[in-house]
Amino acid sequence: PWVSHQSKHEIESRELRGHLLSLNSKLDDYSKNMILHGITRSVYLLDTEASACTYDDIKLVASFLDDPDVGIKIQTLHALKAFAGIWKFRIRIQEYIPKVLEIITDIWDSDVHIAGLRLLNVLQLPDHMNVLLRKLLPALMEILQMGNTLSQVQVLKFLSSLVQKESLLFDIMNCQVHPEFFNLFQTSRPGNLLFELLVFVERLCEGRLTSHYQSMHWEYNELSLHEVLFGVDSRLADCLLSLIIHPEEEVQIQACRVILKLQLNEDGEIIGIHGTDTTYSTLSDCNFDHPAFEAEH
Repeated sequence: PWVSHQSKHEIESRELRGHLLSLNSKLDDYSKNMILHGITRSVYLLDTEASACTYDDIKLVASFLDDPDVGIKIQTLHALKAFAGIWKFRIRIQEYIPKVLEIITDIWDSDVHIAGLRLLNVLQLPDHMNVLLRKLLPALMEILQMGNTLSQVQVLKFLSSLVQKESLLFDIMNCQVHPEFFNLFQTSRPGNLLFELLVFVERLCEGRLTSHYQSMHWEYNELSLHEVLFGVDSRLADCLLSLIIHPEEEVQIQACRVILKLQLNEDGEIIGIHGTDTTYSTLSDCNFDHPAFEAEH
């Protein structure tokens, strides 16, 4: 049994190495696609073999981000995400974040958005990327408002992580949004989208509560995310009250968490940026007698 296991192991090992050895830019698009797909599958299935890969292997795979074919770019993003599951490759893959961001924001394609954002969502974003991220925020906000559900979910996860970067918070708050932004909060939307949307809003609430943010005088554009969500004419309270009766419990609870954070905003209390550690498990924790919600009674 030991011998047969070893031979199977060697065959598997050769399979991943074989894919990498056969990958080159001169192949036709179909072959590139199939090989990149094979690499992705092998990395997920063969931990030991994948861990034995080198930085040159990562570089080879990443070079196909420059392929003119969109399908090959997508397969490359999938392969890099697979490699990003191996800790030692993560920092090396971070080098390609600018390229991935460029692809996501330059190509209007849901599969590109989903694959690229899924990759970004497993990587650490170094602070030196903030200048680039600031420039690309409008494009990311456009994906949130105009993309399909899966890309919206992924971009919300990404934006929720960016909100926690102090130097980007105002830029996110001041991003222009469409007048119909609140359509995203419709109760008919998929629960996973509503949940991530509410997490994003909660993070924004927390950002507003930090002493650093409160110590500054910010001026927002008229149709900025801040004015739409937190301005005097905001419909956020109405939306939250309709979402606390959503059929999915995680949406109900998350809506309740946002209501509580809004109450903290109104009351002028200061909490840390990591206030998400607080857990609210029932709707009874919500205080609907608060002035922000009086009009709804």
